[in-house]
Amino acid sequence: MDTINLVETFSEFKEFKNIDRETMMRILEDVFHNLLIKNYGEEAKFDIIVNIDNGDFEIWHYREIVEDGAVEDENLQISFSDAIKVEPDFEVGEDFSEQVGLKDFGRREILTIRQNLVSKILEYEKDNIYKKYKEKVGDIVTGEVYQVWKKEILILDDEGIELILPKSEQIPSDYFRKGDNVRAVVISVELRSNSPVIILSRTSPVFLERLFEAEVPEVYDGLITIKKIVRVPGERAKIAVESYDDRIDPVGACVGMKGSRIHGIVRELKNENIDVINYTTNETLYIQRALSPAKITSIKLDKESDRAEVYMKPDQVSLAIGKGGFNIKLAGQLTGYEIDVYRDSDVETEDVDLQEFADEIDQWIIDELKTIGCDTAKSVLDIDPADLVSRTDLEEETILEVVRILTAEFE
Repeated sequence: MDTINLVETFSEFKEFKNIDRETMMRILEDVFHNLLIKNYGEEAKFDIIVNIDNGDFEIWHYREIVEDGAVEDENLQISFSDAIKVEPDFEVGEDFSEQVGLKDFGRREILTIRQNLVSKILEYEKDNIYKKYKEKVGDIVTGEVYQVWKKEILILDDEGIELILPKSEQIPSDYFRKGDNVRAVVISVELRSNSPVIILSRTSPVFLERLFEAEVPEVYDGLITIKKIVRVPGERAKIAVESYDDRIDPVGACVGMKGSRIHGIVRELKNENIDVINYTTNETLYIQRALSPAKITSIKLDKESDRAEVYMKPDQVSLAIGKGGFNIKLAGQLTGYEIDVYRDSDVETEDVDLQEFADEIDQWIIDELKTIGCDTAKSVLDIDPADLVSRTDLEEETILEVVRILTAEFE
C-alpha cells in the first residue's frame, strides 16, 4: 500500500462523512502523530504534511547531526559520516531531514492507522451532531420518516442524522408512514453509550409556541408575548397572550383574518381546539376568560389555597367543564387556580335538565330515566324511589344514589 492509495482511501471518509478539509487534515495528522510517538518516542521531531485535495501526504523526520561516535539516540541524532552520504554540505549541529514512507511501517501498523482514523471520524461526527442539536433544543425541525416502530419513530433530517419521536411525544391521532415529512420540536439531546440521541416532541407546549412564532409575525418580532401555554395534545389548548402596544389586538393578530393564521396551526396539531386568551393580572377576569366560552355570573377567590368558586347558570356548566373535562382542567392550569364550578344560587329553585348531571351520573342511567319521561332533576325527585325501581331496570342502590345527587343540587 503506497502513500497515494492510502490517502485516497482516507479521502473516501471525507466524502461520505461530510468532513471539511481542515478537519480531515487535523485528524490525519493526529492519527500519525500518535503512531510516530509510539515508534520513535515523544522527543522525536516530525513534520506531517497532508493535502487531501491532491493526495500529497508526507512525513519528515528531523535529527541532529553529531560527531561520529556521539550518537546517543538514533531517533534524535545521526552521525556526521552518515549525514554527508546524503548531502556532502552538511555540518555538525544542523538538522538532518529524512522522509518516512509507509514502507517503514508494518502492515499491522497501517491497519491500526485506518482503525484509528475510523474511530476519530466517528468520534468527531458524534461530537458535531451533539453540539449542533444541543443548540437546536426548543427549535422546530423537519425530517422524513425512515422507520416506524411500536414505541417510537426514526426520522432522518436533510443531512441523514437520526432523530427519535417517541410514541409518548406524538399527538394521539398522529399516523405516520415511511417517507412522510414530520415537523416537531427538539426537546432534548442525550448521550447514550457515547452516542447522541435526539428526542423530538409534537405534544410539548414549546411546539405550539414555535408554530405561533412561525405563523404570527408579531409574535416572532416580540410585539406580542406568549405568557403561558397549556395543552391536552390533539384535544384542546389554551394560550395566554399579551401586547405592550395598545394598537395591537393580541388575540386578533394570533387568530388572523377569518382564522387564516390559526387554521394552519390547528391542521398541524390534528384539529386541536386552540383558545387564544388576552392575559391580564386581574385574576378574576383571567379566570373568566380562561373558562370561555362559558359565561360566568360570579367568582369567589381563595388566594391562600389557590381555589376559585365559579358560579354560573345551569346551561353554562357543561360549557365550562367542556368535553372530557378538558376546558376546566386547562383553565385551572393556565390560571394556577383549582376551579370549582357551581350552579348559580339565583336559579337553584328552578328545574335543571337531567343531562347537566352527566359529569356525576352515568349516561346509561340518564337514558334509562328519560325512557320513563324524567328529563329534569325535579321530575325524578317527584317520583317515589320505590316507584322508580319498579318502572325502570335500575337497582334500588343506583336510584338512591341518583336521588342523593339531585337532592344536593337544590339544598
